[in-house]
Amino acid sequence: MSASLRGALLGLLSCVAVGHAGAASGLYTAAVLPQASLVPGGVAILSIAARAEDAGAAPAVSYEGSSVMVLKAADGWRAIVGVPLSAMPGSASIEIRRGAGATPQTMRFDIAPKQYAQQRLQVPPAQVNLSQHDLERYAREQTRLHAALSSFDEPPPATLRLLPPVDGVRSSSFGLRRVFNNEARNPHSGMDIAASKGTPVRAAANGVVIDTGNYFFNGNSVLIDHGEGLITMYCHLSVIGVAVGQAVHTGAMIGKVGATGRVTGPHLHFGVALNRDFVDPALFLPNPSPASSPVPSPQAPSRP
Repeated sequence: MSASLRGALLGLLSCVAVGHAGAASGLYTAAVLPQASLVPGGVAILSIAARAEDAGAAPAVSYEGSSVMVLKAADGWRAIVGVPLSAMPGSASIEIRRGAGATPQTMRFDIAPKQYAQQRLQVPPAQVNLSQHDLERYAREQTRLHAALSSFDEPPPATLRLLPPVDGVRSSSFGLRRVFNNEARNPHSGMDIAASKGTPVRAAANGVVIDTGNYFFNGNSVLIDHGEGLITMYCHLSVIGVAVGQAVHTGAMIGKVGATGRVTGPHLHFGVALNRDFVDPALFLPNPSPASSPVPSPQAPSRP
């Protein structure tokens, strides 16, 4: 699917969206923005002043070479920056360009440290050491995944407050780093939500499906592009119910909970990405009900 067609589908969905008064008026208010969290794996919401000479044109913003979502606000613009889990605490910056050929400006912000949980396990090596064939498959899938996460098409989403994709107990496993036999693995890049096999999984917001398929670790997966670098990922599905290029509405069933990939039982792995990096999904979701409050025991796959 071409970028222009994907953008047109996203625009159509945004036009029919209801209940997001801030975005519908052309202005994005705090009611439709995620929670700000200036830590690795968090979201920075940075204010950019409007200038008369810009004639209402949005500035182009980038962070570490990746395009950043920019939303109109009453007093100017808001840059919505996904901070990668790999970010080092300390000073960081975005680059702002106002018009073609303009000299870029730099805006600095500070990333605070955050200590995510760590789990140390001693297991038989055969359970965590991949064969050459599996390593090659994983490498191919990472290239494919990174290409999907690079999508950056207009228009922006009508809201960044997302619908929980499935009802269930949420784990607090985002950022968890597992250490197998004294070898650290990549931190967990999403939220695990407990649900029984076959439970319908819903689209967290309006968007267009940009990838589906079976991944070695993530199993049957769906990725949805919501506009300007906001992408959601749904993993370990027993059934994939959508196709690449399909436009979906908030709450539409896109698959069913399963236990495909490298997992110990049925659940949904839910990922949220901004400017190519996965960030904490909890920042985009409403507070959980008592029945779905976060628990510290994740059911996460053992990624290398």
